[in-house]
Amino acid sequence: MEMPKPSADILAKKDHVVSRLLEVLPKDAVIHAEEETRAYECDALTAYKCPPLAAVLPASTDEVSAVLRICFEEGVPVVPRGSGTSLAGGALPTADSVILGVAKLNEVLETNYDDRYIRVQSGRTNLSVSGAVEEEEFFYAPDPSSQLACAISGNVAMNSGGAHCLKYGVTTNNLLGVTMVLMDGTIVELGGAHLDAGGLDLLGVVCGSEGQLGVVTEATLRILRKPEGARPVLIGFNDNEIAGACVAEIIKEGVLPVAIEFMDRLCIETTDKFANAGYPDCEALLIVEVEGSDAEIDFQLGKIMEIARKYDPVELRESKSASESAAIWKGRKSAFGAIGQISDYMCLDGTIPVSSLPFVLKRIAELSEQYGLEVGNVFHAGDGNMHPLILYNANKPGDLELCEAMGADILRLCVEVGGCLTGEHGVGIEKRDLMFSQFDPQDMEVQLLVKDVFDPRWLLNPAKVFPLSVTENRRALAMAAE
Repeated sequence: MEMPKPSADILAKKDHVVSRLLEVLPKDAVIHAEEETRAYECDALTAYKCPPLAAVLPASTDEVSAVLRICFEEGVPVVPRGSGTSLAGGALPTADSVILGVAKLNEVLETNYDDRYIRVQSGRTNLSVSGAVEEEEFFYAPDPSSQLACAISGNVAMNSGGAHCLKYGVTTNNLLGVTMVLMDGTIVELGGAHLDAGGLDLLGVVCGSEGQLGVVTEATLRILRKPEGARPVLIGFNDNEIAGACVAEIIKEGVLPVAIEFMDRLCIETTDKFANAGYPDCEALLIVEVEGSDAEIDFQLGKIMEIARKYDPVELRESKSASESAAIWKGRKSAFGAIGQISDYMCLDGTIPVSSLPFVLKRIAELSEQYGLEVGNVFHAGDGNMHPLILYNANKPGDLELCEAMGADILRLCVEVGGCLTGEHGVGIEKRDLMFSQFDPQDMEVQLLVKDVFDPRWLLNPAKVFPLSVTENRRALAMAAE
């Protein structure tokens, strides 16, 4: 993966930039020794690494503003970083950039149960948001598999979802407002603790913008009352395509589970060994969960199992206890880590129409045979958000490039059937060179113009989202105009 060449001018004035940063931050909040910056050389897309010029850990919105103002004045690129769990290289630095981590911004600022919102600093982890309100029987709905570690800042940047997004939506459906700092240090407030803000919906522009427009330091999030109960059912099939067809019919019939998760044999066997979830021996597994009162749960699961029986499942098992439900979900939530124990892999993220699931699963199997690389399929089947895991050997020359080529074919397939390149992981560096597969030049130009408005010098999160040649040209034009 090609990255931009570091600016010799910026590298030459590293000491000067670090000195200025130390004027506005405590000494322990500025990391610049080469051996220490290596901790920030990559995110969860570990195939690519590049130590930054420096890393900073501000503890307030004002400190973030001061850092950005200095970097703006010095012409230093800035890479915002949450918890570093991005699977698309969203927080990968360049050699001449400063990593701006939000780990110290982790406080709960306000909780309002009457109006059902919570305001937190953006470095707070996803799961701890629900933890802050669980005593009052509330929760925060978006639940990425990395929710134990991932930060709200990254969730906003990538518009993250999770297993339960079928019913509750993704981050944008649960985000009410943000405090954001622009590249020149200006602090802006977008949205707020109310249903609809006046003026342009700039909050909708920011959510999913991958750190291209500003650094989010605070977020106002919608919280919900916990349901009376929830219960999953396991449905095993001996064919991936049949499982996909079952998902499509469940959605078509108007049943709205809180989640429909899919795993193929490779993922079933690996996660079962890892988490002792008690999964059945089959080719494809659906985890379908519904929630509500006991009567509602019984009715919904009855409809779902009635549909499933039409597809001749090898196993149809309803959870009978809270501990059994927890084990079922522990297996699914452990999928990425479990696969990581047996192989290097690249986790893709594409979204397709639910009706296309059988065809796309068939084509992925054909591509797996064509490229000679195993694929583990695990994804949010209810909304068509797919996460094929392509297994490869990082120590085998050429295997990474082969994996990338196969991944590109799968993502193009998602677009061809009417879907898109990403559902929740973002574009980052992983998919930037595929953007013209989904957008024509006019569409791309509109996106570039938005970036021009928020970050006219093109200093925020360089080399991400847009093809590298496009971003380098845009930055060169901005510098020439100064």
